[in-house]
Amino acid sequence: MEKTVSEAIAYRRSTRVYKDEPINTEKVKQCLVNASLAPTSSNLQLWEFYHITNKETLSQIAKACFNQNAAKTAQQLVVVVARKDLWKQRAKANIAFIKREYDKEGLSDRDLKRKKMATNYYGKLIPTLYADFLGILGFLKYIVFQIVGLFKPIYRQTRSSDMRIVAHKSAGLAAENFMISMAAIGYDTCPMEGSDTLRVKKILYLPRGAEINMVISCGIRDEKGIYGPRFRVPFEEVYFKV
Repeated sequence: MEKTVSEAIAYRRSTRVYKDEPINTEKVKQCLVNASLAPTSSNLQLWEFYHITNKETLSQIAKACFNQNAAKTAQQLVVVVARKDLWKQRAKANIAFIKREYDKEGLSDRDLKRKKMATNYYGKLIPTLYADFLGILGFLKYIVFQIVGLFKPIYRQTRSSDMRIVAHKSAGLAAENFMISMAAIGYDTCPMEGSDTLRVKKILYLPRGAEINMVISCGIRDEKGIYGPRFRVPFEEVYFKV
Protein backbone atom coordinates (compact mmCIF):
# COMPACT_ATOMS: atom_id res chain seq x y z
CA MET A 1 0.00 0.00 0.00
CA GLU A 2 1.31 3.43 -0.93
CA LYS A 3 2.32 5.61 2.00
CA THR A 4 0.72 8.90 2.92
CA VAL A 5 2.79 12.06 2.48
CA SER A 6 3.69 12.16 6.17
CA GLU A 7 4.55 8.46 6.18
CA ALA A 8 6.74 8.86 3.08
CA ILE A 9 8.60 11.81 4.61
CA ALA A 10 9.20 9.84 7.81
CA TYR A 11 10.29 6.76 5.84
CA ARG A 12 12.71 8.59 3.54
CA ARG A 13 16.34 8.26 4.59
CA SER A 14 19.51 8.83 2.63
CA THR A 15 20.42 5.26 1.74
CA ARG A 16 24.12 4.52 1.32
CA VAL A 17 23.93 0.80 0.47
CA TYR A 18 21.27 -0.88 -1.66
CA LYS A 19 20.24 -4.48 -2.06
CA ASP A 20 21.19 -6.23 -5.28
CA GLU A 21 17.53 -6.25 -6.21
CA PRO A 22 16.04 -4.65 -9.36
CA ILE A 23 13.50 -1.86 -9.15
CA ASN A 24 10.75 -1.12 -11.64
CA THR A 25 11.91 1.42 -14.22
CA GLU A 26 8.37 2.55 -15.05
CA LYS A 27 7.62 3.24 -11.38
CA VAL A 28 10.76 5.36 -11.11
CA LYS A 29 9.71 7.18 -14.29
CA GLN A 30 6.30 7.92 -12.75
CA CYS A 31 8.05 9.39 -9.73
CA LEU A 32 9.90 11.66 -12.17
CA VAL A 33 6.54 12.70 -13.62
CA ASN A 34 5.66 13.74 -10.06
CA ALA A 35 8.96 15.64 -9.93
CA SER A 36 7.95 17.63 -13.00
CA LEU A 37 4.81 18.80 -11.15
CA ALA A 38 6.86 20.55 -8.45
CA PRO A 39 6.45 24.30 -7.98
CA THR A 40 8.87 26.29 -10.09
CA SER A 41 9.80 29.96 -10.32
CA SER A 42 7.62 31.74 -12.91
CA ASN A 43 6.58 28.28 -14.17
CA LEU A 44 9.72 28.27 -16.32
CA GLN A 45 10.54 24.66 -15.39
CA LEU A 46 14.27 25.16 -15.91
CA TRP A 47 15.08 21.53 -15.23
CA GLU A 48 15.78 18.21 -16.92
CA PHE A 49 15.84 14.69 -15.47
CA TYR A 50 18.24 12.02 -16.72
CA HIS A 51 17.08 8.55 -15.69
CA ILE A 52 20.09 6.22 -15.84
CA THR A 53 19.37 2.50 -16.24
CA ASN A 54 22.16 1.42 -18.59
CA LYS A 55 24.73 -0.63 -16.66
CA GLU A 56 27.77 0.88 -18.36
CA THR A 57 26.54 4.43 -17.80
CA LEU A 58 25.71 3.60 -14.19
CA SER A 59 29.28 2.44 -13.69
CA GLN A 60 30.72 5.56 -15.33
CA ILE A 61 28.63 7.92 -13.21
CA ALA A 62 29.42 5.92 -10.06
CA LYS A 63 33.12 6.55 -10.76
CA ALA A 64 32.35 10.25 -11.25
CA CYS A 65 30.66 10.10 -7.83
CA PHE A 66 33.97 8.81 -6.37
CA ASN A 67 32.62 5.25 -6.20
CA GLN A 68 30.81 6.03 -2.98
CA ASN A 69 28.59 3.15 -1.84
CA ALA A 70 25.39 5.04 -2.54
CA ALA A 71 26.39 5.32 -6.20
CA LYS A 72 28.10 2.00 -6.92
CA THR A 73 25.37 -0.15 -5.28
CA ALA A 74 22.47 1.81 -6.82
CA GLN A 75 20.14 -0.02 -9.20
CA GLN A 76 19.35 3.19 -11.06
CA LEU A 77 20.42 6.83 -10.93
CA VAL A 78 18.64 10.09 -11.59
CA VAL A 79 20.59 13.21 -12.49
CA VAL A 80 18.68 16.43 -11.87
CA VAL A 81 19.94 19.17 -14.16
CA ALA A 82 19.29 22.92 -13.88
CA ARG A 83 18.85 24.62 -17.27
CA LYS A 84 18.87 28.38 -16.72
CA ASP A 85 20.07 28.67 -20.29
CA LEU A 86 16.67 27.49 -21.56
CA TRP A 87 14.73 30.46 -20.17
CA LYS A 88 13.87 31.83 -23.63
CA GLN A 89 12.41 28.53 -24.83
CA ARG A 90 10.47 28.01 -21.62
CA ALA A 91 9.10 31.58 -21.71
CA LYS A 92 7.96 31.04 -25.31
CA ALA A 93 6.32 27.77 -24.30
CA ASN A 94 4.36 29.58 -21.59
CA ILE A 95 3.24 32.25 -24.05
CA ALA A 96 2.12 29.59 -26.53
CA PHE A 97 0.16 27.85 -23.77
CA ILE A 98 -1.52 31.11 -22.75
CA LYS A 99 -2.53 31.84 -26.34
CA ARG A 100 -4.00 28.34 -26.74
CA GLU A 101 -5.93 28.55 -23.48
CA TYR A 102 -7.40 31.95 -24.32
CA ASP A 103 -7.94 31.28 -28.03
CA LYS A 104 -11.71 31.55 -27.89
CA GLU A 105 -14.39 34.09 -28.64
CA GLY A 106 -16.37 36.00 -26.05
CA LEU A 107 -13.64 36.24 -23.41
CA SER A 108 -14.63 38.24 -20.35
CA ASP A 109 -12.79 41.43 -19.49
CA ARG A 110 -11.19 39.54 -16.62
CA ASP A 111 -9.85 36.83 -18.95
CA LEU A 112 -8.61 39.41 -21.45
CA LYS A 113 -6.79 41.19 -18.65
CA ARG A 114 -5.24 37.94 -17.44
CA LYS A 115 -4.12 37.06 -20.97
CA LYS A 116 -2.47 40.45 -21.44
CA MET A 117 -0.79 40.37 -18.01
CA ALA A 118 0.56 36.84 -18.50
CA THR A 119 1.77 37.55 -22.04
CA ASN A 120 3.55 40.71 -20.89
CA TYR A 121 5.04 38.82 -17.96
CA TYR A 122 6.72 36.23 -20.18
CA GLY A 123 7.37 38.57 -23.10
CA LYS A 124 8.76 41.54 -21.18
CA LEU A 125 9.45 40.92 -17.49
CA ILE A 126 11.18 37.53 -17.82
CA PRO A 127 13.63 38.84 -20.47
CA THR A 128 14.32 41.82 -18.21
CA LEU A 129 15.29 39.47 -15.38
CA TYR A 130 17.13 36.75 -17.32
CA ALA A 131 18.82 38.56 -20.21
CA ASP A 132 22.53 39.20 -19.64
CA PHE A 133 25.79 39.77 -21.47
CA LEU A 134 29.04 38.65 -19.84
CA GLY A 135 27.53 39.56 -16.47
CA ILE A 136 27.60 43.27 -17.34
CA LEU A 137 23.89 43.73 -18.01
CA GLY A 138 23.00 41.79 -14.87
CA PHE A 139 25.26 43.99 -12.75
CA LEU A 140 23.76 47.16 -14.21
CA LYS A 141 20.24 45.86 -13.53
CA TYR A 142 21.31 45.04 -9.99
CA ILE A 143 22.50 48.62 -9.37
CA VAL A 144 19.31 50.13 -10.84
CA PHE A 145 17.05 47.82 -8.86
CA GLN A 146 18.92 48.53 -5.61
CA ILE A 147 18.41 52.28 -6.14
CA VAL A 148 14.72 51.81 -6.88
CA GLY A 149 14.53 49.59 -3.80
CA LEU A 150 15.40 52.57 -1.62
CA PHE A 151 11.96 53.96 -2.35
CA LYS A 152 9.71 50.90 -2.73
CA PRO A 153 9.77 47.10 -2.49
CA ILE A 154 11.32 45.59 -5.60
CA TYR A 155 12.72 42.29 -6.82
CA ARG A 156 16.48 42.46 -6.27
CA GLN A 157 17.85 39.15 -7.60
CA THR A 158 18.76 40.26 -11.13
CA ARG A 159 22.38 39.15 -11.65
CA SER A 160 23.23 36.02 -13.59
CA SER A 161 24.41 34.36 -10.38
CA ASP A 162 21.06 35.19 -8.76
CA MET A 163 19.11 33.59 -11.60
CA ARG A 164 21.30 30.49 -11.35
CA ILE A 165 20.24 30.17 -7.72
CA VAL A 166 16.59 30.53 -8.75
CA ALA A 167 16.96 27.71 -11.31
CA HIS A 168 18.70 25.45 -8.78
CA LYS A 169 16.06 26.12 -6.13
CA SER A 170 13.35 25.00 -8.53
CA ALA A 171 15.37 21.92 -9.48
CA GLY A 172 15.80 21.11 -5.78
CA LEU A 173 12.02 21.29 -5.26
CA ALA A 174 11.57 18.83 -8.12
CA ALA A 175 14.19 16.51 -6.62
CA GLU A 176 12.34 16.47 -3.31
CA ASN A 177 9.06 15.64 -5.09
CA PHE A 178 10.87 12.72 -6.69
CA MET A 179 12.40 11.38 -3.50
CA ILE A 180 9.17 11.59 -1.52
CA SER A 181 7.33 9.86 -4.38
CA MET A 182 9.93 7.10 -4.32
CA ALA A 183 9.59 6.72 -0.56
CA ALA A 184 5.81 6.48 -0.93
CA ILE A 185 6.16 3.28 -2.98
CA GLY A 186 8.87 1.79 -0.77
CA TYR A 187 11.87 2.73 -2.93
CA ASP A 188 14.92 4.42 -1.49
CA THR A 189 17.14 7.28 -2.64
CA CYS A 190 20.22 9.26 -1.72
CA PRO A 191 20.88 12.79 -3.02
CA MET A 192 24.62 13.05 -3.59
CA GLU A 193 26.56 16.30 -3.58
CA GLY A 194 29.85 14.44 -3.94
CA SER A 195 30.52 14.14 -7.64
CA ASP A 196 32.76 15.43 -10.40
CA THR A 197 30.01 17.42 -12.12
CA LEU A 198 32.11 18.13 -15.20
CA ARG A 199 32.64 14.39 -15.77
CA VAL A 200 28.92 13.73 -15.20
CA LYS A 201 28.10 16.34 -17.83
CA LYS A 202 30.51 14.73 -20.29
CA ILE A 203 29.08 11.26 -19.67
CA LEU A 204 25.58 12.55 -20.41
CA TYR A 205 26.71 14.79 -23.30
CA LEU A 206 25.18 17.84 -21.65
CA PRO A 207 25.68 21.30 -23.18
CA ARG A 208 27.78 23.98 -21.53
CA GLY A 209 24.78 25.83 -20.10
CA ALA A 210 23.48 22.77 -18.23
CA GLU A 211 24.39 22.49 -14.55
CA ILE A 212 24.22 19.41 -12.36
CA ASN A 213 21.86 20.06 -9.46
CA MET A 214 22.30 16.67 -7.83
CA VAL A 215 22.78 12.99 -8.57
CA ILE A 216 20.21 10.75 -6.86
CA SER A 217 20.85 7.06 -6.37
CA CYS A 218 17.86 4.70 -6.35
CA GLY A 219 17.17 1.22 -5.08
CA ILE A 220 15.93 -0.75 -2.10
CA ARG A 221 17.77 -0.18 1.14
CA ASP A 222 20.06 -2.81 2.55
CA GLU A 223 19.84 -3.23 6.34
CA LYS A 224 23.27 -1.64 6.61
CA GLY A 225 22.42 1.09 4.13
CA ILE A 226 21.15 3.51 6.76
CA TYR A 227 24.24 4.64 8.60
CA GLY A 228 22.60 5.63 11.88
CA PRO A 229 19.53 6.98 13.62
CA ARG A 230 18.07 10.18 12.23
CA PHE A 231 19.34 13.36 13.87
CA ARG A 232 17.67 16.74 13.63
CA VAL A 233 18.33 19.79 15.77
CA PRO A 234 15.41 20.48 18.11
CA PHE A 235 12.46 21.86 16.17
CA GLU A 236 12.18 24.73 18.65
CA GLU A 237 15.57 26.01 17.44
CA VAL A 238 14.41 26.40 13.86
CA TYR A 239 10.75 27.35 14.31
CA PHE A 240 9.79 30.97 14.84
CA LYS A 241 6.17 32.07 15.09
CA VAL A 242 5.85 35.72 14.02
